[in-house]
Amino acid sequence: MSAQLRELVDDRAVLLPLTVEQYHQMIERGILVEGDPYELLDGHIVRKDRSAAGEDPMSVGHEHIWVIQKLARLDSKLGRLGCHMRTQAPVTLPPYDEPEPDGSIVLGTEDDYTQRHPGAADVTCVIEVADSSLRRDRTTKLRIYANAGIAQYVIINLPDRIVEVYTHPRKGRGRYGPAVTLGPADTLVLSAAKGKTLTVRVRDLLPRG
Repeated sequence: MSAQLRELVDDRAVLLPLTVEQYHQMIERGILVEGDPYELLDGHIVRKDRSAAGEDPMSVGHEHIWVIQKLARLDSKLGRLGCHMRTQAPVTLPPYDEPEPDGSIVLGTEDDYTQRHPGAADVTCVIEVADSSLRRDRTTKLRIYANAGIAQYVIINLPDRIVEVYTHPRKGRGRYGPAVTLGPADTLVLSAAKGKTLTVRVRDLLPRG
């Protein structure tokens, strides 16, 4: 929290979070530019952090881009399982959240979402590619996804070269059951439609070097 924000938060101050509807109105009116790297978390507009640790937070890390491309390539395999991969696209979680996970496995096809973003009931798995954003992904994002009841949350942890898998969301408690940590020699089982799964080699999602 910045010093300026701490000054606002006193015993008498009331900070009013934006709703998803208000957020959408800001985009429709051009106050926010649709497609810019912002997301709504806990009613606050937050710039997505896609940078490498220690680099300019306005930049996008090379490894981050590499992983996004690898996730996008899973789309054809997921199509045979009744779902598809969306990358860096919104998931609507009213009333105060519309995160843009780096990857999300969504039921049906792209044609099912021409008039709306998917919601929690449409999503079998969300994936975040974490570098400098690791702390936020393990705390704020995890809590939001768990409270929405999203069954599987995967963090591709670039600094530690591991993948963290969270399942069994505890709605209202903002957490998942115990995490499973996978290394390059392991396989990741991603949730798809109707109990189906897609198995991916972890080393195929972790940059070498």
